[in-house]
Amino acid sequence: MKRALSILLLLALFLSACCVSTAEEEGAEGTVAIYSSMYPFVLEMLDQAIHEKFPGLIPGGENGSFFIYDGSTALIKRIEDGMKTGVLECDMMLVAEPSLSIEMKEKNYLAPVEIPGITDLLRFPCDEKGYWYPVRVCNMVLAYNPELEADWNGKGITIPRTFQQFAADRSLKGLISMGDPMTSGTTFASVAALTSRYGRQFLKGLGQNMVRIEKASSAMERIQEGSCAVAMILEETVLKTLKDAEDAGQPLTNLACIYPEDGAVLIPSTVMTVADAHSANHNTASCAALEKWFLTGEAQAIIMEGFMHSVLREQKEGPWHSMETDSLAERMMSVDWDNTYRYRSELNNAWLDIVYFNSSVSSR
Repeated sequence: MKRALSILLLLALFLSACCVSTAEEEGAEGTVAIYSSMYPFVLEMLDQAIHEKFPGLIPGGENGSFFIYDGSTALIKRIEDGMKTGVLECDMMLVAEPSLSIEMKEKNYLAPVEIPGITDLLRFPCDEKGYWYPVRVCNMVLAYNPELEADWNGKGITIPRTFQQFAADRSLKGLISMGDPMTSGTTFASVAALTSRYGRQFLKGLGQNMVRIEKASSAMERIQEGSCAVAMILEETVLKTLKDAEDAGQPLTNLACIYPEDGAVLIPSTVMTVADAHSANHNTASCAALEKWFLTGEAQAIIMEGFMHSVLREQKEGPWHSMETDSLAERMMSVDWDNTYRYRSELNNAWLDIVYFNSSVSSR
């Protein structure tokens, strides 16, 4: 009931405040294809809403969808391949974090979309000229098995309550897990944030703790079975696993999130419209209307149903079973996204040298 009321409140507050006009919705026409790395079930919900809201639009994605889905690294590779010819196979992008948007803007691949008054509604920064806006917020957390915490304590192992302890506590050697920043945009952003806070000592700690590099699904399985003590993982992945189990009538008690005490790593993922000169369908006018819709309460409610946080300032609560977004935002670790873009290669090389090649238990 609380969840339903939260969504209804979000709709009431923002649908009129930043909704595209009926004229814009009805006037949007032509083909639109959108790159996105969001969960397919979220894209299905967004797809249905776009079909209903924009009847004149034609899906230019895969299998009758507006979306072209893939992992963030795979989509970035497709973007790079398209840039070799000057034309991308999409018209919009909902992928990765702001550093990619800064790069795409600098290389003149984006079209600005003006949304008057939107900065007053957003809790996260956007491009001042409208080349990109935050559209969803991913939250990096630690995951563990509450049922086994006493057993770990009996072995002299303390489940960390901070990101710093995750890398610095040597009793966790061989017992921690995380994704690969070379293939995951959100993991890369998290490593950027944590190295900004703790320096390369954070990377050295991961290497010395022999962090295992693996997919989230594998990490959660090992946490539940007891071969992994704790993993750095996206909150949305854990929450979806817990919700699916609860909906199936088999609630899990051997998996939970830890919201680290040393700060929140929030990754705002952006929405961008590709300039006509570089887009698949040369339809920036319709993309602009659609981009505005992504920042309405209606679209943000779907984002929250996907276990991600809303970018709208007035939406206080987080997704199902999460912390309040405002509470997380108040202690968010700052990230210089421009610096992250400029030094991406340097950070990747540091990861390889300090962590990846020194981690004997990494799954390669």
